[in-house]
Amino acid sequence: MALRGFCSADGSDPVWDWNVTWYTSNPDFTKCFQNMVLVWVPCFYLWACFPFYFLYLSRHDRGYIQMTLLNKTKTALGFLLWIVCWADLFYSFWERSRGIFLAPVFLVSPTLLGITMLLATFLIQLERRKGVQSSGIMLTFWLVALLCALAILRSKIMTALKEDAQVDLFRDITFYIYFSLVLIQLVLSCFSDRSPLFSETIHDSNPCPESSASFLSRITFWWITGLIVRGYRQPLEGSDLWSLNKEDTSEQVVPVLVKNWKKECAKTRALVITNAARKSSTVGEIVNLMSVDAQRFMDLATYINMIWSAPLQVILALYLLWLNLGPPILAGVAVMVLMVPVNAVMALKTKTYQVAHMKSKDNRIKLMNEILNGIKVLKLYAWELAFKDKVLAIRQEELKVLKKSAYLAAVGTFTWVCTPFLVALCTFAVYVTIDKNNILDAQKAFVSLALFNILRFPLNILPMVISSIVQASVSLKRLRIFLSHEELEPDSIERRPVKDGGDTNSITVRNATFTWARSDPPTLNGITFSIPEGALVAVVGQVGCGKSSLISALLAEMDKVEGHVALKGSVAYVPQQAWIQNDSLQENILFGRQLEEPYYRSVIQACALLPDLEILPSGDRTEIGEKGVNLSGGQKQRVSLARAVYCNADIYLFDDPLSAVDAHVGKHIFENVIGPKGMLKNKTRILVTHGMSYLPQVDVIIVMSGGKISEMGSYQELLARDGAFAEFLRTYASAEQEQDPEDNGVTGISGPGKEAKQTENGMLVTDSAGKQLQRQLSSSSYSGDISRQHNSTAELQKDGAKKEETWKLMEADKAQTGQVKLSVYWDYMKAIGLFISFLSIFLFICNHVAALSSNYWLSLWTDDPIVNGTQEHTKVRLSVYGALGISQGIAVFGYSMAVSIGGILASRYLHVDLLHSILRSPMSFFERTPSGNLVNRFSKELDTVDSMIPEVIKMFMGSLFNVIGACIVILLATPIAAIIIPPLGLIYFFVQRFYVASSRQLKRLESVSRSPVYSHFNETLLGVSVIRAFEEQERFIHQSDLKVDENQKAYYPSIVANRWLAVRLECVGNCIVLFAALFAVISRHSLSAGLVGLSVSYSLQVTTYLNWLVRMSSEMETNIVAVERLKEYSETEKEAPWQIQETAPPSNWPQVGRVEFRNYCLRYREDLDFVLRHINVTINGGEKVGIVGRTGAGKSSLTLGLFRINESAEGEIIIDGINIARIGLHDLRFKITIIPQDPVLFSGSLRMNLDPFSQYSDEEVWTSLELAHLKGFVSALPDKLDHECAEGGENLSVGQRQLVCLARALLRKTKILVLDEATAAVDLETDDLIQSTIRTQFEGCTVLTIAHRLNTIMDYTRVIVLDKGEIQEYGAPSDLLQQRGLFYNMAKDAGLV
Repeated sequence: MALRGFCSADGSDPVWDWNVTWYTSNPDFTKCFQNMVLVWVPCFYLWACFPFYFLYLSRHDRGYIQMTLLNKTKTALGFLLWIVCWADLFYSFWERSRGIFLAPVFLVSPTLLGITMLLATFLIQLERRKGVQSSGIMLTFWLVALLCALAILRSKIMTALKEDAQVDLFRDITFYIYFSLVLIQLVLSCFSDRSPLFSETIHDSNPCPESSASFLSRITFWWITGLIVRGYRQPLEGSDLWSLNKEDTSEQVVPVLVKNWKKECAKTRALVITNAARKSSTVGEIVNLMSVDAQRFMDLATYINMIWSAPLQVILALYLLWLNLGPPILAGVAVMVLMVPVNAVMALKTKTYQVAHMKSKDNRIKLMNEILNGIKVLKLYAWELAFKDKVLAIRQEELKVLKKSAYLAAVGTFTWVCTPFLVALCTFAVYVTIDKNNILDAQKAFVSLALFNILRFPLNILPMVISSIVQASVSLKRLRIFLSHEELEPDSIERRPVKDGGDTNSITVRNATFTWARSDPPTLNGITFSIPEGALVAVVGQVGCGKSSLISALLAEMDKVEGHVALKGSVAYVPQQAWIQNDSLQENILFGRQLEEPYYRSVIQACALLPDLEILPSGDRTEIGEKGVNLSGGQKQRVSLARAVYCNADIYLFDDPLSAVDAHVGKHIFENVIGPKGMLKNKTRILVTHGMSYLPQVDVIIVMSGGKISEMGSYQELLARDGAFAEFLRTYASAEQEQDPEDNGVTGISGPGKEAKQTENGMLVTDSAGKQLQRQLSSSSYSGDISRQHNSTAELQKDGAKKEETWKLMEADKAQTGQVKLSVYWDYMKAIGLFISFLSIFLFICNHVAALSSNYWLSLWTDDPIVNGTQEHTKVRLSVYGALGISQGIAVFGYSMAVSIGGILASRYLHVDLLHSILRSPMSFFERTPSGNLVNRFSKELDTVDSMIPEVIKMFMGSLFNVIGACIVILLATPIAAIIIPPLGLIYFFVQRFYVASSRQLKRLESVSRSPVYSHFNETLLGVSVIRAFEEQERFIHQSDLKVDENQKAYYPSIVANRWLAVRLECVGNCIVLFAALFAVISRHSLSAGLVGLSVSYSLQVTTYLNWLVRMSSEMETNIVAVERLKEYSETEKEAPWQIQETAPPSNWPQVGRVEFRNYCLRYREDLDFVLRHINVTINGGEKVGIVGRTGAGKSSLTLGLFRINESAEGEIIIDGINIARIGLHDLRFKITIIPQDPVLFSGSLRMNLDPFSQYSDEEVWTSLELAHLKGFVSALPDKLDHECAEGGENLSVGQRQLVCLARALLRKTKILVLDEATAAVDLETDDLIQSTIRTQFEGCTVLTIAHRLNTIMDYTRVIVLDKGEIQEYGAPSDLLQQRGLFYNMAKDAGLV
């Protein structure tokens, strides 16, 4: 009663009256409710939010926004509203003074509303001061105010239209003004203010509009519409993408993760097993962690809210069912409960399969990685088939697991489709059988069906959520194991600043023992030495004695077991195998430092790189391929050296950099860089070397054997000691000591006057035409005009080939554009097999016909007439309903199986096809395709074909037929709906086309921008020791972050586009429900209840189905792109066939080993000059021929031609009367053997590395090892021949790897043997052993040797001297020396004459 008095003076106006509001054809609110509740609601809302919002704003200051017209208008309107509200208040006071006493509400409400309007105006200004461009709080406030005012407005208008209405004119006018002002405020709140001063977006060229979008635009995702429209008009490019928001960039996100990880780590550290971390995490596994496992977390994020919302939906639906049907629903619930354990078991099974699948996938990617890294060796040895079988064996395991998962998935789909039906069937059966008088009418049946359908979604999604959580937990575990690996302990080695005066020694090692892995025996024992600042120290010893390990130990790459190591100052490191980045030559040398032109020039000069720059197409701006593919071994090594010299460190560690370069270049480098007169003469230098000629000039020599230091001292001291070293020296140095007296004992430095004009400073001077384009152009993909390269070299070098036209070698991963071609779908269907394809489509149709009929049958049942309170044919109705349901289940199971098995067949076929065509590609393909692209195909794209596409197909087909079915039912029930369905369908179609065009392209861009992330990551892993040595970790992490951000730039819009679509589709779907219900109500007198129920229940589902349909059709397009990308590489150029039956040579060919080059020319590309010109030479069977020449003279090109890695341009090579161009590549390559320049091993047993086809007996393998001087080493290994080689053979020294390659050659024992600088990495003693082995074992064979160390070929039958791709001299070594030509000069440089 108190409230009645509050609202009206006489208490006649209640707050609520059911007769006014509900039991009437024209409902309205009471006056009291309007004046009190509807006015107070917005006020309470704003005051409740105010304290929290005020706190939030004071904490988050984004800068200051200047006054704009928008802001001034909002503020002015706020004051106007306050004036309008208080006008009402003063009017009430004026009335009181006139003696008209109105209810208290007329004083309280305007007062409250006025104060609230002042608060709103204050907030508008506060937001401007704090830099809020658009406010959700205020938008909601104006919206609520407007909605409340609308109800009052309607009521006022209805009152005014009555005949005898009493109108309160003043209050009505103020209300209309108030209403208009609130409406304007609401409209203004939808717009966004200008950016705050000093905000980050100002400096950004292409900022993301999200940060400045209005609140309304954000919640409806309107801000991305521009991008989607642009994507519809023309395919999106990388340049169309917006920058990331500041809070989404790696530099903001990563530190947070690291901080929290460290907190967690303290807890998880105990669970971590210690192991040599690199061994347990291979490159393949790490790439998978990046691609697949990280993705699982993103996928989980979409489902995470379902964990609480799904159970909530289930509980609500069950409660409503109980109200509708009562106890019989328990039967239905029982069915659901029974299904839970079934699904739980399946989820667990799925998890085990998943772990197994990931494991074989890791192995497969790891193997693929190695194949791609060692592809050249595979081709030279003709081992492609052996490795193809290895990959397919792993893939077979993988497919077995996938098949099991597919069967599980089919059973899963079966239970999920049948559960809702079974639930309905049981419930209805129990309902009609327990009591004759229970009548199944339309209300009961269709309301229940609608509720069962609501149940269906959460129950369907829960297993997906669970499996997503399971997958994420598997991935989390894998990531955790990886992230908590033992890290190297950089502080195990003391690094002091240079200024630290106390100690004059630059390097101090006391009693230190090192091991590669804690579990292994130590590699280096009790090492003690100290090196004064500025000393030059040589480390010598036999292969595998621990020279490289010593360098690694100083770099903290090994575990220090005991002892003390201290280094003073910064460190530079040159590894034994040069690590080159895929970047310009200049960037490789600068390595992140600033360019100082004069110093840079002098470094290049000292490292003998000038002639190479003249050869390269754009000088030092030429892009170098991955792992330096377009540089020769010597060039890579010199670039690696230049990088170290340029960084100007205090301590230099050289791991045998001189072995890969020619003798005269080595000498030049020693003199100008490393030696006592070189650029680094004041630095501390440690040089691991096999070159005896340098030893007299070093300060200290450390002799190592078996992981210990056996002797140490200066050259003279060690000679005087007359120990093992002196003995060794006498044997090997004798040849090098006999020098011209005027050389003062310093190894043959040629005086300026003594030499033909051919060399200058020990370096080759190029002829002015600069036509030496050799292997540097071994790639066929550079842009720009080729003729430019025939200008004079001087010009080429000066302007760096006009900076903008930098020579590109690597092909970036390309994104296809436009719609996916139908041929791709057809390819996929053919890969599945047409029978299975059409069978599954037929089963889909059966399933949906059954589903429709069962529901139609139900509607007929509900329309059965009621006789004496019961229905007649209940039994028949029930049994037919059940039968239709069961047939539906069978069809589901059938199509699910068909699609899954078909998918596996397809992915098997596509993988074999891709693998085969990649192995059949020529070398040039690998030199210009980054390995990241190929790995991406084999990991990510293949994973999509394996696991995503079959699922997507099932869902797409399902939703397609569901939508068609629903439309048919709605049209049957209410034909008038034909007016509305087509236009809505059109809207749908447009939204979908808009979305798909952009989403597909975003997906492609995202996929393409993922490749560089892998390439960079892979490259970083390969060069990790160099990066650590130079302490450049931060820079590489930053680069990686930038590449990830680049990838996120495409990923973020694609997620947002997805949400954009959802909002739009929900609206259209709800329109369909509205119209279906509306038409049913309009024609309620002519329709049967059953049909209406059917029509509305279908229209309720249609939104979900339509959503899924658009989703799945775009998913289908985005995922089928994977097939397109797999097919892309199967259509590239291929090398010649491996076998040609017709021309196959006899099995004992070549008997003699006679090699004839007839007018042989070779070029790397159609439009390039010849690299070899008109080579005419005959090598008789059994001859030993040496091939010599300066770097880049075409020595290696000759061998590539012999193996047909490159096909001849003119002329031919004849071996024992057979033209090699006419026979199959394998027929040729199996019959000649090469020991390549870079010794490549694959992970697997040692035996597999020697004999991948398993065609030799163990005895033969042991014999070859014995002859290669590896028997002692191998028999000492615990696993002997089954010793596991690490990835790339990293657990053997480079010298040992070279010997393994020799053992391979001895096993194959062919008539023709090619040695490509094969002994560069071994010490002289081993080199001698190898040479003698080759002499004895390959006595009757033809041996071609490309030599750097001329002393190895001095006793050969003949020598070929190459220069600029032509044979300059050819004859016996002794004859050539007498001619005093090129060969004589080279011999002289090497100190042999």
